[in-house]
Amino acid sequence: MPSQRPPAASGRPPRRGVGGVRVGVDTGGTFTDFVIWKSGRLRTKKILSTPDDPSRTILAGLAEFLGPGRPSLFVIHGTTVATNALLERKGGRIGLITTAGFEDVLFIGRQNRRDLYRLQPEGRFFLVDRCRVFGARERTVPPGRVEVRLTRAEARRIAREVRASGAEAAAVCFLHSYLDPANEAVMAEELRRAGLPASVSSRLLPEHREYERMTATAVNAYLMPVMGRYLAELDRRLGGAELRIMQSNEGYISAARARFI
Repeated sequence: MPSQRPPAASGRPPRRGVGGVRVGVDTGGTFTDFVIWKSGRLRTKKILSTPDDPSRTILAGLAEFLGPGRPSLFVIHGTTVATNALLERKGGRIGLITTAGFEDVLFIGRQNRRDLYRLQPEGRFFLVDRCRVFGARERTVPPGRVEVRLTRAEARRIAREVRASGAEAAAVCFLHSYLDPANEAVMAEELRRAGLPASVSSRLLPEHREYERMTATAVNAYLMPVMGRYLAELDRRLGGAELRIMQSNEGYISAARARFI
């Protein structure tokens, strides 16, 4: 995955595809659905998916629809690749960076148990290995005062350790960062310099309750390597087509931006 920051969304309409062919394609584990607007006609098609590589079905479907040649193409893509990777526990190796002393928040959770008095605890799956959790010397306290600033030297040290651990992406979640994200911004910058994609809680879910915020941030980091590889390869194989990714709010963003969220 590239290490530079994602381009800002411009809000402008796509440059290509408006006067050519517009495609909506949704890939699932069983079927892939197409809606294609071409030459004033709307066509639909459903074909079997290839779960090992969903882009194969997309390219095969486009070839069948479009035939020879390469028209101006605008593709809006919805997919369950991320959902399936999470359910099947096939995400990437991630590192978790949090405030020193709170490294176990993700493992303790909210103490919710189906059998509260059971002597043997129920088995649980964690997205991050305990050996890849790193504590940073920093602290922000309510109502948003930075009590201990994260130094560049500390952030660089942690970034090196995360990279050396074999992590493919990092989740950054500091206490009360939703009130002041300054320390998380420093950590994210050093991770970027180390070539690691980062999921940053103050950008992703700037809300109180550290366990929920940390969980969302870790899930996002867990899926970044999977989606990064998938979207980069799909974008490459589509050639000059303009690729956009559907969001749950019914809008869409560029593939480059989707790889960093």
